Amino acid sequence: MDRLLTTLDVALRTVFAPARSSRAHPAQGVARVELDAADTRMSGALMRVNHVGEVCAQALYTGQALGTKDPALRAHLLRAAAEETDHLAWTQQRLHELGGRVSLLNPLWYAGAFGLGVVAARLGDPISLGFVVETERQVEAHLEGHLQGLPAADQVSRAVVAQMKQDEARHADEAQQRGAVALPGPVKTLMRAAAKLMTWTAHRI
Repeated sequence: MDRLLTTLDVALRTVFAPARSSRAHPAQGVARVELDAADTRMSGALMRVNHVGEVCAQALYTGQALGTKDPALRAHLLRAAAEETDHLAWTQQRLHELGGRVSLLNPLWYAGAFGLGVVAARLGDPISLGFVVETERQVEAHLEGHLQGLPAADQVSRAVVAQMKQDEARHADEAQQRGAVALPGPVKTLMRAAAKLMTWTAHRI
């Protein structure tokens, strides 16, 4: 019951409450310049997509932590989720600074990713860790694309995305070291298709 209540608390805080970071902001000391209207809109849209990705990451790790029977793996997943909370706070703060808003569909994104996390955990820890590896590799590639697409003047958003990319790569490496198995090709393709749909929607809604 305690775990279920904690899981519900995480969901409510992720979707409805301001996130708090436990680490220093990646753009600390970076010069902030005023962006023109077009660059502001572009950065805002990309950071909203990144924020949705962090909502999903929080939900995925929480679902996997709830579903695993291995206490050590549960602790590892919750530590990773804590780092994703930092990402959530950073993207949320940057969205506010840009005058943007979070996705209106965040409750839906959270529910879907949480369900996937629980299902992955029920399939066994090696497969669950395989989902972590594949998800984080896809996110890493996605963030690299954002580093290419963000306005050159927006060094603050670039610093946030660069730190996120570094953390996601480490999460994938750690999951691999813990015994992740490679997911079948069709599953990877389906995950990429779902990510593209989420990205397209979050960019606009």
